Amino acid sequence: LHCLAASADELGIDLSRIARVGGSAGAGVAAGLALRLRDEGAIELRYQHLVYPMLDDRTSARTDLDDRMFRMWDRRANAIGWGSYLRGLDRRDPPPLAVPARCAEPSDLPPAWIGVGDLDLFYDENLAYAAWLRTGGVPVEVEVVAGAYHGFDAVDRGAPVARAFHDAQLDALARNLGL
Repeated sequence: LHCLAASADELGIDLSRIARVGGSAGAGVAAGLALRLRDEGAIELRYQHLVYPMLDDRTSARTDLDDRMFRMWDRRANAIGWGSYLRGLDRRDPPPLAVPARCAEPSDLPPAWIGVGDLDLFYDENLAYAAWLRTGGVPVEVEVVAGAYHGFDAVDRGAPVARAFHDAQLDALARNLGL
């Protein structure tokens, strides 16, 4: 991103319309990048677009969740994912830029869109993250898809629910980037 910003004029990039988009673990990375850019103060994101983001490593340890409810990504898969991502770091106190849900300060972040299904393992942590962002004055739009599990939209892209989710994302991107 720093390379793109440094070459913005040459590449025809409007620095006032930079967004970070990601899905699942990539959305967690996008949220972490928004935190890092805020802390650095060098590049200002206009918008963060987070599709069922993986934000909190502690979800793997929740015993109140019934794994039979989750398709494609359950607590075991989540523990493996976080274990791989945080390998070599102190798992009791990982860096907040790697685990956005552990960040203490929500202010001065760009507006966010968070899309998640109500049968997604990340549902609770996504709603908690949206609420946390709002405590810092960050505008947040949450799109909850009833009956949808993690990655549902990749299973059958032509399904009406997947198309509606895709359309909601395009609408949010256009609105937030002024397109």
